Amino acid sequence: MDELLRIIRQHIAAAGGWLPFDRFMALALYEPGLGYYANALPKFGHLPHGPASAAGQGSDFVTAPELSPLFGHTVARQVAQALDATGTNAVWEFGAGTGALALQVLDALAALGRPLQRYTIVDLSGSLRARQQATLAAHAPVVHWADALPETFEGVVLGNEVLDAMPVQLLHRAGGQGDGVWHERGVALDAAGALVWQDRPTALRPPLDIEGPHDYLTEIHPQAEAFVRTLADRWTRGAAFFFDYGFPEAEYYHPQRHMGTLMCHRAHRSDDNPLADVGEKDITAHVNFTGVALAAQDAGLSVLGYTAQGRFLLNAGLTDLARDASAKDNALLGKLVNEHEMGELFKVLALAPAASSEGWLPLGFATGDRTHRL
Repeated sequence: MDELLRIIRQHIAAAGGWLPFDRFMALALYEPGLGYYANALPKFGHLPHGPASAAGQGSDFVTAPELSPLFGHTVARQVAQALDATGTNAVWEFGAGTGALALQVLDALAALGRPLQRYTIVDLSGSLRARQQATLAAHAPVVHWADALPETFEGVVLGNEVLDAMPVQLLHRAGGQGDGVWHERGVALDAAGALVWQDRPTALRPPLDIEGPHDYLTEIHPQAEAFVRTLADRWTRGAAFFFDYGFPEAEYYHPQRHMGTLMCHRAHRSDDNPLADVGEKDITAHVNFTGVALAAQDAGLSVLGYTAQGRFLLNAGLTDLARDASAKDNALLGKLVNEHEMGELFKVLALAPAASSEGWLPLGFATGDRTHRL
């Protein structure tokens, strides 16, 4: 990763010796050919890198579609309802990973007698695109790839663990509420050229006041919020379903969450130092779902629902689909719905253009909707 570090050092120098963390995160994850999501290192799978994994098959983390195909088959039930309710016949998936979710949704829609006219994947990673093309070869006539959104589009939007990978800004408060001074945390170079943290005073603030006399580190999410505003500008009909780990605002900026949520993932282990092994591990932050929902509403979208992933999947029919599953498959499904696994930490947020928001309730929010808690 020497070349990536060289480029990052150039950007720091060009910026006067200090780079805001969101710009550093964008380079570390998305610099063409070198960033974590743009290079050829394996990322998704059940086994970590090392002797236990097959040669070249080690991974850093596993996502819901890799845990069980029934995740995507259940999501497809929601997609089918949304397509019918909004009068559309296309799906747009952002950050499609290995293509596992796309394959599961396409297979399940075909089995439901609801074949798609077009399934478009928007992904910045060339190496992942090649893997997606291989995974989706059986659906090649309807699968397309795009680097950006067109001026206008319609259809059902899917995003599984895509919001958490959008660069965040870091804010640090030294001292308590009232007396504390907020700084933006960025990246600089020490005398030896190594990456180091450096804070600078800022007028930026978290959306809520943080009570307490203690220091506090947290994130704000301008890129995720800008993403949904761009979506609103160009999206005419359909519904969107975003699956990700995160909290509503009151929980996100709780006084006890004083170290923030920034985390790195490598070989199925976590650490909190994004300045080490740059380009070789994922960098992520939990999603402030309130901020995303408010940005969507301000841009003219409607919030159709918000709930825990476990509740969403059960509402959408996971239990019916799992009746003939093996004991092993049911154990994996438990990870998707159990509260101490992904079932509670992961949430689902549904959005729609105003023209597509009336007259129907998405299956996944039939019970247990938490929109009032955003």
